[in-house]
Amino acid sequence: MEFGLNEEQEQIRDEVRRFAENEIVPHAEEYDTEEKFPHEIVDKAAEMGLVGTSIPMEYGGAGYSTLESALIAEELFSYDPGIALSIMACSFGTEAISEFGTEDQKERYLEPVATGEKISGAAISEPDTGSDVSSVSTRAEKDGDEWVINGNKMWITNGSVGDYFVVLCKTDPDADSRYGGFSQIIVESDRDGFSADKITGKLGIRASDTAELILDDVRVPEENLVGDEDAAFLQQMQFFDATRTGVAAQGLGIAKGALEAAREYAQDREQFGQSISEFQAIQHKLAEMATETEAARNLTYKAAWNVDQGNDITKLASMAKEYASRVAVDVANEAVQIHGGAGYVNDFPVERFYRDSKITQIYEGTTEIQKNVIARELLDE
Repeated sequence: MEFGLNEEQEQIRDEVRRFAENEIVPHAEEYDTEEKFPHEIVDKAAEMGLVGTSIPMEYGGAGYSTLESALIAEELFSYDPGIALSIMACSFGTEAISEFGTEDQKERYLEPVATGEKISGAAISEPDTGSDVSSVSTRAEKDGDEWVINGNKMWITNGSVGDYFVVLCKTDPDADSRYGGFSQIIVESDRDGFSADKITGKLGIRASDTAELILDDVRVPEENLVGDEDAAFLQQMQFFDATRTGVAAQGLGIAKGALEAAREYAQDREQFGQSISEFQAIQHKLAEMATETEAARNLTYKAAWNVDQGNDITKLASMAKEYASRVAVDVANEAVQIHGGAGYVNDFPVERFYRDSKITQIYEGTTEIQKNVIARELLDE
């Protein structure tokens, strides 16, 4: 078994680290406080190939593997999760186009995202639909050679800054199967009847844009259908191994960043005439934080590597997502504790890591959903 990265992967990680130190760190507090999307930083990230990392090279992307994308996410999230998500999420929805789209759709929609000219999004969740994706009620009906779409989408990343969205719709309300009758349709944000209401006041990842989408008789051409009609639910399920592994990498990055911040602070802070890092209580905290982070890293990398091998790893991906997100919350919590009162204000990054960590236990399937998946897969073996 090999646990090391190859030379190219080491270079990717080093380049991302330099980018984050130079472009993200100086502005992280500003974008978090103002809840502002970091357009300028995203543009620079696109120039480095950090936007749409998995988009194939023939369509302008970097064509990175799942493991390489996980490495990028880990590094970016270890500096600032909000800006990191803004960068990594610019290509949300493109995976469906890459896998199931027509050649024309790939040429029209993938390259502008990879180059930073456009921002995409995936619109699945609704005000009354979160974990239960099969309850999506947004309706798309055929009218001649157009789809007419009506409904609301909630908690949509890039909602008010995106140029187009891959929208999950109900296209056959009379489908025999609970999981049938769903389709994915590309909806451009400049279409008549499309509007977005930005959501503010979030606990964390404030730089990342989140919005409610309203689709009121939005008309798009029939060729905007992605993949087979009425087959979108099963299409969506095919991406969970990769996307949940991606969130595991986010949690890993948050834990890494919080650990490093706590280590540095513990060495600098003095009490009772010595550095607090010399106290056994602090040493034990740091030791546990480092051990948990390393365990999350190994689980995340293993899941990413298996995705790249084409293996069916539903259980492993959910394990990685559940565990790494839990570690992110726990390590960030301990990092604040080590900082004491200084960790309760935004003078230090651990306050932001603490707030940002929680979302990793919610999106892309809550912790409870991951445990359900793990148990189901375990008992079916």
